[in-house]
This record gives sequence, C-alpha cells and structure tokens, in this order.
Amino acid sequence: MNVEKRDGRGAVGQRAPRSGGRTAARRTTRDTTATDRREATRARGAREFPTQGSAALRPAERTRVTDAPAPRLRVAPPAPIRVPRAPFVALILVLVVGGVLGILAVNTKINENAFRLERLQQQQAKLDVDEQELRKEIANQKAPGNLTANAKRLGLVESEDPAYIRLPDGQTIGVPHPAQGAPPVTSRQGDGG
Repeated sequence: MNVEKRDGRGAVGQRAPRSGGRTAARRTTRDTTATDRREATRARGAREFPTQGSAALRPAERTRVTDAPAPRLRVAPPAPIRVPRAPFVALILVLVVGGVLGILAVNTKINENAFRLERLQQQQAKLDVDEQELRKEIANQKAPGNLTANAKRLGLVESEDPAYIRLPDGQTIGVPHPAQGAPPVTSRQGDGG
C-alpha cells in the first residue's frame, strides 16, 4: 500500500499524516502471529515513509509494490564498558586473605581456650578429691570413739558425776568438783608439751 492509495491524494510530494501504524497493522493482520505482525508493520513503515535518496522516492518505482521482506532491524548492543580489573581483584584478594586470617585467629583462640578449660577442669577435679578427703577426715574426727581417744591423748580425765548449767537463767544443777583419776599413759603432759 503506498501513500496515494491510502490517503486518496493525487499529489506526488505530499504524505498522509501518520495515524498510528499499530492500529492499522492490527486491523490488517489479525490472524497472523506476533512475529508476522511486527514484520508486516516494519515493511509497511519502510514503504510508506521512505527517506531521502532511497529508491522509494523515484516516480517510476513509486507505484510498484514490492513484497520482498525488508531486512530486520535490530537494536545494536551498547558498546562494552571496560572496567579496570586491578582494584576489583585487589579487593577480592584483601577479602579472601582477611577472611582466612580471621578464621585462623578465631580457631587459634578457640584452641587456646579449650586447653585452658581442660587445665581448669583437671584442677577442679583435684580440688574436689581434696575436699572429699578433708570431709572424710572431719567425719572421722567427730566420731565418738575418736573424740575419747583424742581427749585422753591431750591428758583429759573423765568425770564421774558432772554438773550442768541451765542456759536461760545460768543456774548450776549439781555440784561441780574436779575429776578424779590419773592421766592416761598416752598423754603428752609428762613430756613437757
């Protein structure tokens, strides 16, 4: 379809105003696929709006309609941008080396704390054993048989009839008198101690 047929004007140099090529393309190619519609719109646009110096402006060829597909136009990719790689590589190396050194420092501290914890646990176990032995020794010293033996070793003599003191009022019950009897042979009083 050229300019003269669509607009109905007979003037050679006048073009019809563009009224939205998409709606016209939709009307004419409703049953085609999206790709066929795009190609038809591109081909029609190239025929209807030729540029200066193109073969479409020549009067002899203007009336002839060509059905040869126009070459597909594509958007050219943007020019590649060259980013300097050295700072990026340096940053990555710094991050990797820093991460490795950080992990090494954390592992070293964890191992150091593990050895310290083991040493403290061993010390705690030794102190627990010592505490147990001391408690056994105290329990043995508190036994009635050991109290009597320790008293005899110190030179104490057992009293026959003891006197008692009542604590709320301080009154003495019974008559206090010194104990009678010889100190035992095992006492230390005789050796000057």
